[in-house]
Amino acid sequence: MRDDNRTERQAQIETAAYAVLEEKGYAGASMLAIARRAKASNETLYNWYGDKTGLFHALVRRNAAEVQALLEAQIAEGGDALDALSRLGPVLLSLLTGARAVALNRAAAADATGDLGRAIASEGRERIAPMIAAVLEQARAAGQLSYADGGEALGLYLDLLVGDLQIRRVIGRMPEPTAAECEARSNRALAAFRRLCA
Repeated sequence: MRDDNRTERQAQIETAAYAVLEEKGYAGASMLAIARRAKASNETLYNWYGDKTGLFHALVRRNAAEVQALLEAQIAEGGDALDALSRLGPVLLSLLTGARAVALNRAAAADATGDLGRAIASEGRERIAPMIAAVLEQARAAGQLSYADGGEALGLYLDLLVGDLQIRRVIGRMPEPTAAECEARSNRALAAFRRLCA
């Protein structure tokens, strides 16, 4: 199968996986149900993803791909770290409050095994947070920020940026923020962070 055909087919399978996840939860989201929804063979899913855990790891990874690419470029190329954070903030906020992240988090909360929660943690926060910390460190090394503890600085930045928005989205207490709202909140969070870490 050509790469572009495979990419398109994977997107269809992953869209089907989200639909089944929303309908049946993580426990009920079998590979067979996802294959049927995607009009794919069960064998294809197992060949491409290994098992259900592998498929959901891939969903989380793909959901975070834009944020990861932005961070990797900043870490590799350097440049103005605060400018990178100003570009990162709206993308990260949109990711965390978007429909796919909400579906994954709702399902993880209902998954008694903890498997989906582990996938979200390992492919999401545990992969992305150290990269954000590295960008903060670039800003500190350039004299743009001052802080004593990198972990505390990272926590403060994420608290200012995300706050309780993600949990409010997951429990259905607010609509998905618009791009303009994500941009405005990101700008406010970064301005406050800079004042606190001047």
